[in-house]
Amino acid sequence: MSNSLLCVESLSKYFPGLNKPKKVLEDVSFTLSSWDSLAIMGPSGCGKTTLLLIIAGLLQSSRGSITIDGEPINGPTRKIGLVLQEYGLFPWKTVEANILLGARFQKLKIPEKRLSEFKSVLGIEGLDHLYPHQLSGGQRQRVALARALILRPALLLLDEPFAAIDAITRERLQDRLLAVFGHRQFSFIIVTHNIEEAIFLGKRILILNNKACGLCTILENPGVGDLHYRTKPGFFELSTRLRNLLEGLD
Repeated sequence: MSNSLLCVESLSKYFPGLNKPKKVLEDVSFTLSSWDSLAIMGPSGCGKTTLLLIIAGLLQSSRGSITIDGEPINGPTRKIGLVLQEYGLFPWKTVEANILLGARFQKLKIPEKRLSEFKSVLGIEGLDHLYPHQLSGGQRQRVALARALILRPALLLLDEPFAAIDAITRERLQDRLLAVFGHRQFSFIIVTHNIEEAIFLGKRILILNNKACGLCTILENPGVGDLHYRTKPGFFELSTRLRNLLEGLD
């Protein structure tokens, strides 16, 4: 456990209710290594986004502990980046200004070479002077990814990042994410409702149970990382298994 980048132990979360607290997460534990990936799935209302926000330091847990590199997470940290479904881009700022926004807040100087490399890998070269409304949904999401990754977080958190994008663009963005992941050696956790996305991106797939408000199971996914994985028999076998598990939770 000491070799883990992220360690979540007996994590629980309750929200105030009219008569009694509303239980959202109960006794969730898992670890994530360096240069690792995890997909989180489960029915609506099972606490996926709540768990992600606790890891990001934006929400306090009710019980349990969570550490990154052995240090407790008590609030936002530069070691963790977050990308949301809504992109979070400022409409009055250009693409380049949006990418560099976090770095400027933290008073960090980003070398031009690093900036150019991220633009190239994510396929957003030549967009510097455009504004978010001039971009496609896929381009906006790539800008949001660039803004998070340019800070070189040890852990990237993604909350349904590709949900509002068409299927083909979604797969291309998944490929882009794996390409950056392969070169930059960070870890990431993605929350998704999409079975194929979870299998393509997560080295392990964590399934939350909305009835017990806890962890249902964690599936190992040894085929991840292969850009041709979507066409392999193992992909379809795991897809069937995962679908059956999720249907059993509804």
